[in-house]
Amino acid sequence: MAMNRRETLKSLFLAPLAGTVIVSTGCGSTVSNNSSRITWTRLPTEYSYGRTEIEKLNDQRLFAETYFREHELLTIAVLCDIILPNEHPNGGALDAGLPDFVEFMVKDRSQYKLQVRGGISWLDSFTIDSYGANFLNISEQQRLSVCDQIAYPDNDSAELQAGISFFSLMRNLTLTGYYTTEIGFRDLGYVGNTPNVWDGVPDAVLRRHGKSYEADWLSKCIDQSTRDIVAEWDDDMNLTT
Repeated sequence: MAMNRRETLKSLFLAPLAGTVIVSTGCGSTVSNNSSRITWTRLPTEYSYGRTEIEKLNDQRLFAETYFREHELLTIAVLCDIILPNEHPNGGALDAGLPDFVEFMVKDRSQYKLQVRGGISWLDSFTIDSYGANFLNISEQQRLSVCDQIAYPDNDSAELQAGISFFSLMRNLTLTGYYTTEIGFRDLGYVGNTPNVWDGVPDAVLRRHGKSYEADWLSKCIDQSTRDIVAEWDDDMNLTT
């Protein structure tokens, strides 16, 4: 049932106008206005590389668990998109599957459960008081205005402290998730553990210490034309190639 729920949430319509109402159905959520659409990339539900058997079992348990209601997960998706929109060539939060990441982290870290669920409730209550509708059913401009009010931790408004704390957590989860994905790596220009080019100790340093390379070792170890050849050793542990 959780799988059906997740699939139906991948392609949902958001209300771009204050008068648009999101209604709940038996298998997901739809809206009465389809002029705006939100989707996000689905993250894998199984990891094997670098995972112990205990960690794999824990992953399976978390992936099988349903915590957020449909309305809550969609609210998370909208917030992720506001925090890191798809304006960069490498893509934004939804391209990186951040709603799934946030849900996984909340299920994995129990201290986040009340913070996020309570934060969404606060957000809806605030927008109902301010605009007469919950966060998903106000206009985009109104949603951005609300986020502007709670996006700065140095705001000392007592009324907004719960919202500020919630938005700060959502921002941390969104950015942490994004910059640990392949898309985020591309955005940073991070290429991972790749070999660099090393031409040996500089000649000036070698001369200063009265050292020099032996010609045969120099050709085997410092020849960059052979950098892609895997080294081989004989039975006496002598380098052959």
